[in-house]
Amino acid sequence: MAQRTGELLPTRYVHVVFTVPQPIARLAYQNKRVIYDLLFDASAATLREVAGNPKHLGAEIGVLSVLHTWTQTLRHHPHIHCVVPAGGLSPDHTRWIPARHRFFLPVNVLSAVFRGKFLSRLRRAFKRGELRFYGDLEQFNDPKRFRAFIGPLHNVNWIVYSKRPFGGPQHVLHYLARYTHRVAISNHRLVDLSDGQVTFTWRDRKRDYAPRTMTLPADQFLGRFLVHTLPRGFVRIRFFGFLAARKRGQLLPLCRHWLGGDATPDRKPPPVDLPAWRCPQCGAPMKIIEQFTATELRWLVHGRPLDSS
Repeated sequence: MAQRTGELLPTRYVHVVFTVPQPIARLAYQNKRVIYDLLFDASAATLREVAGNPKHLGAEIGVLSVLHTWTQTLRHHPHIHCVVPAGGLSPDHTRWIPARHRFFLPVNVLSAVFRGKFLSRLRRAFKRGELRFYGDLEQFNDPKRFRAFIGPLHNVNWIVYSKRPFGGPQHVLHYLARYTHRVAISNHRLVDLSDGQVTFTWRDRKRDYAPRTMTLPADQFLGRFLVHTLPRGFVRIRFFGFLAARKRGQLLPLCRHWLGGDATPDRKPPPVDLPAWRCPQCGAPMKIIEQFTATELRWLVHGRPLDSS
């Protein structure tokens, strides 16, 4: 929480949720690490691509993503919660561009782009042999059957929606404190354990989130709970765009500068004086004299891109 407090910007924040159709959730039962990684990657890439389009925002954004895999009744429902500052840096980093729309970016566009990116990455993972299927899913080890399974998902509406925007940075902190480290069910929702039955509370979305109770056999309750156990070492809170670890040291002070200053393009931002930007030998401040893309670095180091033949 202390780290996140120092990264909050003085602007409005929005809350976008990406979900996958139930057939994809079925695959995730046996391929959690691969499918959840794809969910993170595709959702963040979608937000950054759509936000980067001048038609919608034309800016470089920052994204904090949190993985949830459950419903109120502990059913398996993988989805990503994205917390995003409502705006971003101009492509040349000389000003802050605020979001023009109430809900930041059009959800119908986000849905279509997300679907395409996720399915493309899923097919690529299958071709690389990263997916494994057992039991009632074993048939999908056959490429033809896998393609037949994936094909109809191009015509399904993938749900992406914007929740009510956060009122400000403090509301973001409140959200993070409540949800980022939550497990599938918290202790206060457990009502009773007797005669091999577990009773817990849940809220019914179809009835305006009315409180209700559910009772399950203990083994069934444990089965639902354990579905949400993540692979060992899996990181369920990730950062992208100008919030990514390799960028935030340089770009967050720049965002804060343009949000708090007069935002004139010819005004130079204040120098960034962080330990990471000091010479490890003499301690003097380092200056950026040239920047390279990942592809350019591969050419410099290896003489060719790493994935070329």
